[in-house]
Amino acid sequence: MTIKQALISVSDKTGVLEFAQGLAAQGVKLLSTGGTAKMLRDAGLAVTEIGDYTGFPDMLDGRVKTLHPKVHGGILARRDLPEHLATIEQHGIPTIDLVCVNLYPFAATIAKAGVTLEDAIENIDIGGPAMVRSSAKNYNGVAIVTDPEDYAPLLAEMKANGGALQLATRFGLAKKAFTHTARYDSMIANWLTGLDDGAEAKPAEAAPVPAIFPAKLQLAFDRTEILRYGENSHQSAAFYRDTTPLAGSIAAYTQLQGKELSYNNIADSDAAWECVKAFDTPACVIIKHANPCGVAIDGTLLAAYEKAFKTDSTSAFGGIIAFNGEVGIDVVNAMNERKHFVEVLIAPSFTAEAKAALASKQNLRVLVVPLGRDLNKLELKRVGGGLLVQTADDFTAQASGLKVVTKVQPTAQQIEDLLFAERVAKFVKSNAIVFCGGGMTLGVGAGQMSRVDSTKIASIKATNAGLSLKGSVVASDAFFPFRDGLDVLAEAGAVAVIQPGGSMRDEEVIAAADEHGIAMVFTGARHFRH
Repeated sequence: MTIKQALISVSDKTGVLEFAQGLAAQGVKLLSTGGTAKMLRDAGLAVTEIGDYTGFPDMLDGRVKTLHPKVHGGILARRDLPEHLATIEQHGIPTIDLVCVNLYPFAATIAKAGVTLEDAIENIDIGGPAMVRSSAKNYNGVAIVTDPEDYAPLLAEMKANGGALQLATRFGLAKKAFTHTARYDSMIANWLTGLDDGAEAKPAEAAPVPAIFPAKLQLAFDRTEILRYGENSHQSAAFYRDTTPLAGSIAAYTQLQGKELSYNNIADSDAAWECVKAFDTPACVIIKHANPCGVAIDGTLLAAYEKAFKTDSTSAFGGIIAFNGEVGIDVVNAMNERKHFVEVLIAPSFTAEAKAALASKQNLRVLVVPLGRDLNKLELKRVGGGLLVQTADDFTAQASGLKVVTKVQPTAQQIEDLLFAERVAKFVKSNAIVFCGGGMTLGVGAGQMSRVDSTKIASIKATNAGLSLKGSVVASDAFFPFRDGLDVLAEAGAVAVIQPGGSMRDEEVIAAADEHGIAMVFTGARHFRH
């Protein structure tokens, strides 16, 4: 299908002038609206204003521009039906072969502080989606362009085909266009359904903050790749990103080298990255099967790595390692010297020397992820026939908020270690018990049905690693339901405990701590992780 006439009406004018110039150079007539038409005309292009084309001016403060039979007739007429072509010819309506439209910036509008309902409503596009959907519906005769990334490829295809665009291209554009309008409508629906009752009665006032959980939740994700398989080889899988992923999230990764990421690689990388971001000082996190098997902080990343590896060198084999600073050659050399096999290595950056040294490990996946502290506003978990949605666990204990409940008071160093342990426990599968000391994990017990079993496992892990738990501190992700867990950690040598409290047997557990001469603090917040 040869492109003879195009309608261009965009809010985001990125690259549109060059696109219009490319169309004009191939003999395409240009129609346009408002600011877009002025920009094209000022650049010396011959362009017909839509009001001159339809014989009607913009109406109602711009609410009505393109909603006219001469526009939609030219778009929707089927080129393969003689009666359609006869009808538009009878009414003097030429065909429009390409429509380039993107929509009013609703997202940018509602992101502004103090936005009013009235402002938001006026930034809901009507004519734009109508043209997009009309064009996409009639992809057999019309090319609909909604993404500036498509401008250059389309011009190249037209040039190579005498001004024509192939059917497959037009169908691909139509699929993208319907997705574009669906997401636009979903964004509007999510925002409006989240407003408090009564917002409609005061549209010119600052709109209330939209509810966290709108009554109707619309979700949008972009598939970035088909994965080799899922959690297991008999399962299929793909990776989808948020349409606007947080800069500091694992979805923002750039892969420098290595094999394709697998389903489990991405899941474990996310666990490692979210954990390492929790620390302000140089930190190293080693993850195995979604659980930290070694976490440490120190003055340098190398020192942090050395300490993290000591926690559980057996589990560290084939794990995921994340750092919260630039990785240098010293870290890479340390990994090489102990022949530490790693599936994925993650950091905000790597020195040139480190990259060169890593390049020889062709299978090692190396990811660069910008370091950001933002959390996803909502966490989603699919269940049979539904979706569980919750806000992110953004609670981190602070020294000022701790409640000492025992006779023994924790020392300043113990407080520091307890806060470190609590941050780690937040990323360990429940039931979670984490022994720590000197800015490193000493033993991690994860995912057991009984908290006392997690405590025993954490102690066994430390013994297997040759680490002493004498003088260590312990974090529990939830309260101790009985004193038995406390008895186990006391026997292992722990001297201080951090836990949320809240059990009906708290007094029994506190009494046990006093009996063992252990300091205990409550945070008031648990960290279940399922």
